[in-house]
Amino acid sequence: MNASAGSVLRFSKMHGAGNDFLIFDRRDGRDWPSADTLRQLADRHFGIGCDQIISIEADRDGHPGYDIRNSDGSPAAQCGNGARCVAAWLWRDGAVDTREFVMHSPAGLVPTTRDDDGRFEVVLGVPDFDPASLPMVDPDAPAVFEVGDREWTYRVCSMGNPHALIEVEKLDATDVTGIGSTLQHSGRFPEGVNVGFAEVLGDDHIRLVVNERGAGVTLACGSGACAAAALLIRTGRVHSPLRIDMPGGTLQVRWNGGGEPVALAGPATFVFEGEVPA
Repeated sequence: MNASAGSVLRFSKMHGAGNDFLIFDRRDGRDWPSADTLRQLADRHFGIGCDQIISIEADRDGHPGYDIRNSDGSPAAQCGNGARCVAAWLWRDGAVDTREFVMHSPAGLVPTTRDDDGRFEVVLGVPDFDPASLPMVDPDAPAVFEVGDREWTYRVCSMGNPHALIEVEKLDATDVTGIGSTLQHSGRFPEGVNVGFAEVLGDDHIRLVVNERGAGVTLACGSGACAAAALLIRTGRVHSPLRIDMPGGTLQVRWNGGGEPVALAGPATFVFEGEVPA
């Protein structure tokens, strides 16, 4: 499982509700592969294929850490499904052996709990609803944009990375790729934005699809699930805990509101291990 010195890069392929990752060990201080190499590894036709690539980092202050790159090679601050996969990787590796531990991420500390069934819950921080936190070019501008002859309204939330949420009546009848890409390329979000589309099924149940920056529409997005839950709970549309059905599986989000952090639970699955030239 560990990355060896020299010309070989060993990796683990994992997924959380279909949101898939290549995870490799960078605790020996090796450099990140180049952006071109990351794009080749992430390519589903000419590489291994993944939504994001995660490196296990050297401990800081006694806590294991991780870093994230999108499939286009750009850095990412946080990924909830990836955090759970890192937790499962660390447990399997023997780097952690307690039910509760803390991980370092680019977005900050991630308290983590393993339950009796081997599922992991990660606490991803306090949601920030200030548009300037994403950031946005004009935080005070109306949160409305047009696609064709229709207007779409969105709300924003930062979970360490930027999210916009659009509530829709019927998810299956929504062009999540086209609408999401239009907002992503609108020039409003200088660092990009993940665009979620939510269909409320009940007061504790939604469906969600996320068009992720740097990755496109994915089977699941953990930070997107947290952002959607926080936005919908905050406005009284749903309550906590919230079941979130995504194309790749089901996640659960807990949030008590106010300045409390959001917790995300769900599966973390090993697919296979392999090695590629470094």
